[in-house]
Amino acid sequence: MSIAVDVQTGRDRLSAVLLAEDPTDGLWDLVDSGDAEVIVPELPALALEQDPIHKHKDVLAHSIAVTAKTRADLVLRLAALFHDIGKPQTRKIDETGVTFRHHEAVGARMTYKRLTALDFPEDVIDDVTELVRLSGRFKGYAAGWTDSAVRRYARDAGHLLGLLNELVRSDCTTRNKRKRHELHHHVDDLETRIFALAAEERRKAERPLIDGQAVMDRFDVEPGRHVGQALKFLLELKRTEPDLDVLSTERRLDAWWAENVG
Repeated sequence: MSIAVDVQTGRDRLSAVLLAEDPTDGLWDLVDSGDAEVIVPELPALALEQDPIHKHKDVLAHSIAVTAKTRADLVLRLAALFHDIGKPQTRKIDETGVTFRHHEAVGARMTYKRLTALDFPEDVIDDVTELVRLSGRFKGYAAGWTDSAVRRYARDAGHLLGLLNELVRSDCTTRNKRKRHELHHHVDDLETRIFALAAEERRKAERPLIDGQAVMDRFDVEPGRHVGQALKFLLELKRTEPDLDVLSTERRLDAWWAENVG
């Protein structure tokens, strides 16, 4: 039988369970004791929702399994626990099967409401809500994403990118080793592409303190090989000594020009 609990007690108990090395038993105890009906009533509702995708007996079993796979980080584990919370409200059965269209967006709203009611810190509420909203964004990557799609995924995740990718990895609870390996391979590939694209954008964004026109004006020359070499020197100078101001950069450029061009 469930017992009445105040907001702080409910929040603290849920947090303690989630921060255990393995939260599995604690989460099932919350459900089986009836306390989840008071603290997080959305969780018991998941037990009524069959999960044809992950082959668990219900969505609750899948959600707890995902949570148990994550490391003991409160934001990450809350997101794992809530990532499918919108499925009961979005479940639809037609001739094509069972769908949960837009369950991430619905789940994000439910997550925000529940965590607010439990009086979690605002930054925790915002981060968990956003992770739930983005939790399905990785779907379709295996079919092929353009560089623009990869950039958009990373940009939308922002400071939560690492946690989002951890959640995606943990969301794979299949016992099929091949499928599990394929998913982790695709996440690895996505992370590699994000890193490479970010490095490329940083290189493109780099600009020397003195541009080509300023070099030509300074030494009274026309566009040509020496100007290009000077710009390469200036760019490398900015990379190796980013704190140099314009005056110091001009002095170094004068010395380089005198030595290499004359």
